[in-house]
Amino acid sequence: MNILKSISVICVLMACAVSMFSQNVIPLYEDGKVPDALATLDEEHTPNLTVFLAENPTGEAVIICPGGGYSGLAINHEGYDIARRFNESGIAGFVLKYRLPDSLRSARPHLSPIQDLQTAIDLVRFRAKEFNVSPNKIGIMGFSAGGHLASTGTTHFDKGYIKPKSGSVRPDFSILIYPVISMDPTFTHGGSRVKLLGKDPKPELQEAFSNEKQITKETPPVFLVHSADDGVVPVKNSLTFAESLAEKHVLFEMHIFPQGGHGYGMNNQTTATEWFPMCVNWIKQKQ
Repeated sequence: MNILKSISVICVLMACAVSMFSQNVIPLYEDGKVPDALATLDEEHTPNLTVFLAENPTGEAVIICPGGGYSGLAINHEGYDIARRFNESGIAGFVLKYRLPDSLRSARPHLSPIQDLQTAIDLVRFRAKEFNVSPNKIGIMGFSAGGHLASTGTTHFDKGYIKPKSGSVRPDFSILIYPVISMDPTFTHGGSRVKLLGKDPKPELQEAFSNEKQITKETPPVFLVHSADDGVVPVKNSLTFAESLAEKHVLFEMHIFPQGGHGYGMNNQTTATEWFPMCVNWIKQKQ
């Protein structure tokens, strides 16, 4: 019996060692200076990155923004599960726990999420050698409201929200899964809009964060996935964004499934076609 217990303990320790090697949580702001913070943040509200490094790295990295309507984070099936799946293809995954807009904790709450995403891009690029990734193969990914954050990172990289140590917070590519794109009240996700901008935002703020209107020729390539029957975030968000990308001659690939609804992560159970392998192929082909 003692031998069996010893073997069990050894197995548990080995499993923990593997887990610690493959994933590590690091603070986003190692000096503790969180932009626009009105008070010291507790652990629950402190942004961080969970690092998933591939056993056989190929140089690409993806910073993942889970959804949650800017009121929470679906960090498991739209975060950790995604990063582990990327690792299978040699791609490093970085799951971002970003700050949610909160006027009690930030002087500019609508900028908290994008400040955190741009800081994450800067951190990964600045420490690329340490993470065994290429500084020019760093993409961002977002689901639902996390897709709005990622589309903001895709189009607002030159706005000066942070001062990057790496020289640039422009992502090299962007992956948007059933994303909120626009703040236009006729087809946005109302809850995300209110959480980010408030109940009655100024027109110029609504315009600035309607990201289909912020695309330029410098916008990085984009991979889009949506479902036509999405009753939470209308498919018009992705369609309008794709139309604007085309107008600016920005490369993109888009997959619209007839069914699936919203919030399914990697597993749209209405179809045998998986979007995730297509996404990985797109990443590999464009590098």
